Amino acid sequence: MKYVVVTGGGMSGLGKGVTSSSVGVLLQACGLRVTCIKIDPYLNIDAGTMSPFEHGEVFVLQDGGETVMEKERRGAYLGKTVQVVPHVTDEIQDWIQRVAHAPVDGKEGPPDVCVIELGGTVGDIESCPFVEALAELSYRVGDFCLIHVSHVPVLSAVGEQKTKPTQHSVRTLRSLGLAPNILACRSNSPLEGYAREKLARSCHVSSGSVLSLHDVGKNVWRVPILLRDQKAHEAVLRVLNLDVKEPDLKEWTARAELFDALVEPVRIALVGKYMGLTRINKDAYFSVEKALLHASVALRKKLAVDWVPAEDLEDGTAQENPNAYKAAWNKLKGADGILVPGGFGDRGVEGKILAAKHARENRIPYLGICLGMQVAVIEFARSVLLDMQDANSTEFDAETKNPCVVFMPEGSRTHVGGTMRLGSRRTYFHHNDHHDVGCMAARLYGNVSYVDERHRHRYEVNPEMVARFEEAGLWFSGRDESGERMEIVELGEHPFYVGVQFHPEFKSRPGKPSPVFTGLVAAACGQLESVLQQSHGESNGFEKTDGVGKVVEK
Repeated sequence: MKYVVVTGGGMSGLGKGVTSSSVGVLLQACGLRVTCIKIDPYLNIDAGTMSPFEHGEVFVLQDGGETVMEKERRGAYLGKTVQVVPHVTDEIQDWIQRVAHAPVDGKEGPPDVCVIELGGTVGDIESCPFVEALAELSYRVGDFCLIHVSHVPVLSAVGEQKTKPTQHSVRTLRSLGLAPNILACRSNSPLEGYAREKLARSCHVSSGSVLSLHDVGKNVWRVPILLRDQKAHEAVLRVLNLDVKEPDLKEWTARAELFDALVEPVRIALVGKYMGLTRINKDAYFSVEKALLHASVALRKKLAVDWVPAEDLEDGTAQENPNAYKAAWNKLKGADGILVPGGFGDRGVEGKILAAKHARENRIPYLGICLGMQVAVIEFARSVLLDMQDANSTEFDAETKNPCVVFMPEGSRTHVGGTMRLGSRRTYFHHNDHHDVGCMAARLYGNVSYVDERHRHRYEVNPEMVARFEEAGLWFSGRDESGERMEIVELGEHPFYVGVQFHPEFKSRPGKPSPVFTGLVAAACGQLESVLQQSHGESNGFEKTDGVGKVVEK
């Protein structure tokens, strides 16, 4: 196994993630099998309980697992002093090597290369155990390439690119036992020759190993092309002692050029709760926004996301801040499609219910994810079923007389951490027995019998009320293997009204957009029928797996 490690210095947000993924794209284009690990140096055992305001989006992986050192509690170190070195660092290395060797592409045997992104900033106290573990790993495995991402600013008073921030962060990195092989320098303009030579000399790397990351914000899909043009793959392969073919980025280049050429817009209102008073916390919905982008580019539309704070749609805001209330409703009414993502807690829920109601009554394409599916069910119960005007989720009203959404029976009410239905779970498509309409979700997924998608929730639709909902026209086209857990809901007489309990955004990719996101965007721009016809009898590029990554049908 060969390793590529990406670290960052100076400040956060420089582009470690896009550098890691772009290097992975390049190596895959060279014909290598690549896997990836992201390390976040925080102390939380259960990342699922972290606030998106605090941390940004919590990304759910295939197994849903969250790792913690438990050997001491089991008595493995009985009689010994448990220390960061070697006990914690050994655990980190063992975990990295175990995960790196697991195949993720459905093929037998381990991948060729593992790309590891170390979150945070080098020099921070919390990242020190991970830096030490990676330093030890570099001696243990041998084939180890370190890419350090840093900032090269330009002071307006001077007008020249300043290399000192990079020099200082590399010095910090070296003091911790790691030496970079490649520098990836974030700048507003291409790295000047004098800056490149100065960095090469002062940081002890070749000038060909000093890469320029400029204009990354305009089109991140161009970063693999930018790195290829600077021969980044040759620098990596040289360190890893690999000799493979030149990268083939024809498909990737075509997609990046298409993105730049898009002009016809499609407007999607994203109704969320993790939006601050002074700024929109897009990090909380990062994968949702990217999944919308993947779908819109595939449909040759320029995505325009209107960020709508759910609370601003509520009557209380109309009294307290009428301007915010008016602006929120103007965005909602001007959208081609409406998306309500997941979330926890009762803040903003009534606004999300109003958004679902507006989409249902005005026949606007709607996609609800996790909580977005649950509020669609609650709204339908309140508006359509005459005896359920007080319908609610027990998450928001434990005493509601009409609990449309209830706590999962196997969950713990006293221990919040580690109690979610987390990771990849199977959803089976069900025929609609009440209305003579096809299953929209099944058609989008290519008429397969089931799919595996990732979950992260504690509450679910009350199975005791499903029969009443379906008789009234809201039917559940996807369920788990028991048939008791509702996974997908649809409104048959609506152009596109779909809710999913899972999080399809986590499996969306630039070349393989999520089918339900594709459905929303297609409905919003009038292309739904052509998309459904195209996916008829096909898998729409979506692979059906056995739950652990092995493809069993496509």
